[in-house]
Amino acid sequence: MTTLHDGSRVLQVGAPLGDGAAVVIMVHGRGAGPENILDLVGPLDRPAVTYLAPAAAEHSWYPRSFMSPIAENEPKLSSALSRIGALVDDVVAAGVPRERIVLLGFSQGACLSGEFVVRHQARYGGIAMLSGGLIGPAGTTWPAGAGLAGTPVFLGCSDRDAHIPLERVEESAAVLGRLGGDVTLRIYPGMGHLVSADEVVEVRALLDRVLGTV
Repeated sequence: MTTLHDGSRVLQVGAPLGDGAAVVIMVHGRGAGPENILDLVGPLDRPAVTYLAPAAAEHSWYPRSFMSPIAENEPKLSSALSRIGALVDDVVAAGVPRERIVLLGFSQGACLSGEFVVRHQARYGGIAMLSGGLIGPAGTTWPAGAGLAGTPVFLGCSDRDAHIPLERVEESAAVLGRLGGDVTLRIYPGMGHLVSADEVVEVRALLDRVLGTV
């Protein structure tokens, strides 16, 4: 029986939620947990932010590759997208507008974060996709429009990532741009499947835009 993500735990660090702080929803990768993605909080060095990290059931948001046919990743994929949506709704209900919410994900979490904002377009504080791309097999088409309304978007990935084809990262950047995102794409030669120091700098800059310090 497939375990879904409804009601899964969420770890919180940083500033209190709803106390005027911006919020970063941090989505971990396959085989990891919220504790792993929260390791980025120290290097990001923005303590006046609320960091929320949901946990995937059985350490995986969906079972197959992000480029598998969508049906092969159901029902966990839909459950994962619903879990992120419920968390965004909780943050908004706490008094934080979407313009102050950043979605940040690594690997499987990056794919899920990007897919969520494409399906639920709005002006967010920012999107950071680290080693990930939009979900679906080759030939997938995504919604049209300009619903991201200038949302800052950062995508960073190695040029030789064993899990993430470069072509899909570039395609994802183009799609997010067409949807109205203010996109920055960084491709790192030979980096591997990890988060680099330069990506941390880029995410800090994105957070500073949300915090109004630049």
